[in-house]
Amino acid sequence: MKDFNPKEFKVVALRECPVPDEMKICAEPQQVVDYWRMHIATHPYFNPDCECFVVLLLNIRRRVKGHHLVSIGTMDTILVHPREVFSVAVAMKAAYIVLIHNHPSGDPTPSDADIKVTRDLIRAGQLLKIEVTDHVIMGNPEYSSLRGLGYFF
Repeated sequence: MKDFNPKEFKVVALRECPVPDEMKICAEPQQVVDYWRMHIATHPYFNPDCECFVVLLLNIRRRVKGHHLVSIGTMDTILVHPREVFSVAVAMKAAYIVLIHNHPSGDPTPSDADIKVTRDLIRAGQLLKIEVTDHVIMGNPEYSSLRGLGYFF
């Protein structure tokens, strides 16, 4: 039997994502959209033809600590699990998170699956005491805020 040894782990920042002062706090959907356009949509891993799910990590004052690419899916589906969504948020001691993903079709209307996943993640966040403040769906050029549409309770 092969020998198994435990490992020591740490979270490592992959790159700096500088933002202007007006984007350092993400309390409004437009600020989230601006962050997406500046740092996610311009990165080499981003494929506009596939759904990409990102978590924006915020501190207690809703200042952006960073973001985490959770999953890259297909053109109309993405796999999202609370374990992956909250793992980096817990490690980075985020007080709040914002969920963001794109719809390659360009239509930011939330699907039934988007709404269900959002509600599941809100409940998971409540258990961890990490509040999900919004879920922004990026279209082209429009976006939808599930909080703004009244899907948050």
